[in-house]
Amino acid sequence: MNFLESVKMASKTLVANKMRSSLTMLGIIIGNASVIATIGMGEGAQNFVGQQVESLGTNLLFIVPGSPKAQTRPVSPPQTLVLADAEAIASQVPSVKEVAPQITGMQRITYGNANQSTTVVGVTPEFLTVRSFDVAQGRFITNLDLRRNEQVVALGADVAETLFGNTDPIGKQIRIRNVSFSVIGVMQPKGSTFGQNQDDVVLVPLTTMANRITGNSSPYGTRINFISVSVENEESMRAAQFQIENLLRLRHQIIDEDDFTVRNQKDLQATMGAITGALTLLLAAVASISLFVGGIGIMNIMLVSVTERTKEIGLRKAIGASQQDILMQFVIEAVILSVAGGLVGVFVGVSGILLIGTLTPFDAGVSTMAIALATGVSGATGLFFGVIPAKKAAQLDPIVALRGT
Repeated sequence: MNFLESVKMASKTLVANKMRSSLTMLGIIIGNASVIATIGMGEGAQNFVGQQVESLGTNLLFIVPGSPKAQTRPVSPPQTLVLADAEAIASQVPSVKEVAPQITGMQRITYGNANQSTTVVGVTPEFLTVRSFDVAQGRFITNLDLRRNEQVVALGADVAETLFGNTDPIGKQIRIRNVSFSVIGVMQPKGSTFGQNQDDVVLVPLTTMANRITGNSSPYGTRINFISVSVENEESMRAAQFQIENLLRLRHQIIDEDDFTVRNQKDLQATMGAITGALTLLLAAVASISLFVGGIGIMNIMLVSVTERTKEIGLRKAIGASQQDILMQFVIEAVILSVAGGLVGVFVGVSGILLIGTLTPFDAGVSTMAIALATGVSGATGLFFGVIPAKKAAQLDPIVALRGT
């Protein structure tokens, strides 16, 4: 028998037992689909994290009060940053493009009978470009608003919809802590970043926030909660971080532990990507166990098939079939089962990825490497687990086999 004849005979045998063949392939189908869907979801998660980080802005450094150790403790870090620190960074660090200090707090805002608790952020004009926000209606906060402590606000898209619905909010008056503010702008929708809704905000001039809402002042100047720093280009990120850290140490007269933390946007993205990548590998390894289970199922069914076809094997040997012919037929049957199951699993897995991509924010991708790997592994699984029953069939004594014992 040549190879093609063996394939034809193996195919006819499998088609003659459709139900058994389908159930045997089930483990391989589930295994392939799980591996492909898991890797696709992992890639989608990594893309999602990258988009979330990029939505904050490009080439950013984030400066927060408190030492890195303080950031891990379940207590509020000390308020050590002041507006003068941000101004010094903007004027004395050459690789810095723009600096956007912030004062943040939760406040209740009202308009007529509508009210809600939301995040009120005191900002400067640089916030718009540093954090990649866009104005949908009206205008944004200006330096003149800062100098005059103007009681004006730019509303996030969700806040504007909640308070005003379809009514044009520009020029309307809202109240924050019983202080009246005029709406001068509405921001373009930006979505959520790491669970924080960036459209559920009210933006006010930083000086107005400090003087009329939170009272964030100290003997050293206006206290701030956060500084976003935009760097000229990605290559300058490390140099800018080093220069900012040295400048703040000099300004704060630090000898031992820093009282601030500078975080690099790219480091944050790399860390989050490493976490999602590790989880993807872990889940893919767990999912691949089902391929092993499916291989055992193939071996089990093939052993049963050898027992059932003992007389057929004896007859074929009696009329001249060699051990190699018998071995080849049973191995081919096992490989066909695993490859066919692998292809069906690929279809199910890809369909699952497309469905998940439609129903979730993850832009799940179909990985060609994952498909090739899963199909190759399923074929190798069938070959590996098919060898044992094939050897058993090939080694049967023709006389004993013909007697069916």
